[in-house]
Amino acid sequence: MSQMDNELLELQLLGIKPTHFADLIRAAQLMYNPASCISGIDIEVDWEALGVPDNVLENLKALGSEYRYALPHVAPEIVWSKLTQETRAWFINNKDELWKFEEYFPALDED
Repeated sequence: MSQMDNELLELQLLGIKPTHFADLIRAAQLMYNPASCISGIDIEVDWEALGVPDNVLENLKALGSEYRYALPHVAPEIVWSKLTQETRAWFINNKDELWKFEEYFPALDED
């Protein structure tokens, strides 16, 4: 079994589903630029108050920047490989709450 196969098995055992990764990408896009659909507006967000520690925020902002214009369905093994240990632990603990970040901010695809 390859390292990637082991990681995918580990993710399955942790109960992480592809939808959790899509939610993570979407949250990362919002962390990178919370006002991305509203031109000329800069939003300051206290991410720590929303439960995102600074070291996790930096990792997720980088992920959001990289996948800024991508659909949220990036292959789980690719996303997992880009997460720091701290971000992985945070993701595991918050995987079922990530969808809420999209509720806090306007959707990217709205006119």
